[in-house]
Amino acid sequence: MTGPVEERPGKDAPTEGAPTEGAPSEGAPAEGGGRRRSGLRNPDKAVRGLGAGTLALEALVLLLAIQPIRVVGGDLSGAAIAAIVALAVACVALAGQMKRAWAWHAGTVLQGLLLLSGLLHWSLFALGVMFALVWAYALHVRRVILG
Repeated sequence: MTGPVEERPGKDAPTEGAPTEGAPSEGAPAEGGGRRRSGLRNPDKAVRGLGAGTLALEALVLLLAIQPIRVVGGDLSGAAIAAIVALAVACVALAGQMKRAWAWHAGTVLQGLLLLSGLLHWSLFALGVMFALVWAYALHVRRVILG
C-alpha cells in the first residue's frame, strides 16, 4: 500500500454512504449502463462453465448407466442403447458450444429428448427427470447471474 492507512469502523458500524449487504459496489463495471449483478470477475464465463459442466456430467452418467440398466432394469433394447449414446454425444457437443446463445436452448431441447427416451425404458425417464431438474437449476443460476 502506498497511501496512508485509514482506520475502519467495526463490523457492526456501517459508514455513511457505504453500500449495504448484497448491493453491488459503486465502482463495479457496468454493462449496458446497469450495475453488475454478481461479484464474479467474468460472469459469462462462469455461467458457460456451469452449463458445460452440467452437460458433461450428464453425458458421463448416461454412458455409465447403460450396464447397470441392462443388469438391474431388465431388457434394454438396441434402440435404447443407441438413444443413450446419441444423447451423450449430443451433450458433449453442446458442452463445447456453450458460448453460443442457442446452446442453452438446445440443452433444454436435449433434456426433453431424454425425457422422451423414457418411452424406450422407464429408467431413462427417471434420468430425464433428474437432469431436467438440474438443467432447470442451471438456467435459474444463469438468469440470476446474468440478469
